[in-house]
Amino acid sequence: DETQYNYLLEPVPAGLTPAQGLRRLTIAGAKTRYPKGVPVRVRRMLVKELRLIAECRYEMFFLTVHDIVRFARSQHILCQGRGSAANSVVCYCLGITAVNPMHSHLLLERFISRERRNEPPDIDVDFEHERREEVIQYIYQKYGRDRAAIAAVVTTYQARSAIRDVGKALGVSDVLVDAFAKEHYWFDRTLMAQRLAELEQPAHAPLTERQAAQWLELSDALMSFPRHLSQHVGGFVLTQTQLTRLVPVENAAMADRSIIQWDKDDLEDMGLMKVDVLALGMLTAIRRCLDFRNALRGNTWELADIPIEDAATYDMICKADTVGVFQIESRAQQSMLPRLKPRVFYDLVVEVAIVRPGPIQG
Repeated sequence: DETQYNYLLEPVPAGLTPAQGLRRLTIAGAKTRYPKGVPVRVRRMLVKELRLIAECRYEMFFLTVHDIVRFARSQHILCQGRGSAANSVVCYCLGITAVNPMHSHLLLERFISRERRNEPPDIDVDFEHERREEVIQYIYQKYGRDRAAIAAVVTTYQARSAIRDVGKALGVSDVLVDAFAKEHYWFDRTLMAQRLAELEQPAHAPLTERQAAQWLELSDALMSFPRHLSQHVGGFVLTQTQLTRLVPVENAAMADRSIIQWDKDDLEDMGLMKVDVLALGMLTAIRRCLDFRNALRGNTWELADIPIEDAATYDMICKADTVGVFQIESRAQQSMLPRLKPRVFYDLVVEVAIVRPGPIQG
């Protein structure tokens, strides 16, 4: 209760409120998306979303993500929003996502709703993995290291790391530690004691009975305890005042980066909003492909110019010829594709939604 989060204030045109500034940008984007006139259905959805965003006071959050995407595109860095944000017409008109609401079945409540006001909207934006650092440094330069930092990930002890660290602490031979750790992805005290005895002789590293018992007991005790902090894949927390007044911050191992010593769950509990700046190798591959194609053909295609619903592409997908194709290259996906036989993009939306751990286990 004593810590009041104050999200940063983005600049808006003089005389306008944040809601009015966001509305102006959204309407300008809608006119670009629909040069022949904004359809009535889209207008109604825009009114509904803008009203809800203003009610929940998320205008500044949308302005931040829009500015980051604008910078990336100005630098010829390919980027794309995904996830639940693709259910938002505002995100589409701001250029954050590319899902045309006229061709989709949108469910806004997946993205933002009155019932979940304590859960800020999650806008995942992927950038070319080779150039994402430029975007990260733009954020630091714009807001300052004292107002921007990346969330941490708390790495916990699993069987292998616990065995290795305890073995080293007890002075066990490196050869035996390495051999024993490589065999264990899980923890079973009975089987491990038996296997440890079998490994001692080949490794020429005999253990006393007490050493062996201590090694197993302490490794078991360490399981799931925090081991070290690492960086989140790209979740930024931004504030108007000094970030260190709210959360503990440290310098990252990488140069010119700061990280918060809490993970995303801690930040959510505190009600701190996170801006996700993620890296995706496939976007780098697509950027190179477009550059090669444009050099060969002598014109300038962008991502949006690639023909949709290409029959030859779907022929390949139906044969599970999808190695290297983001989202549909796993064995589970390749098993499903010839049976589902997707012929339009929405078939792939359904396909990817079904072939996930949750639905499969259900």
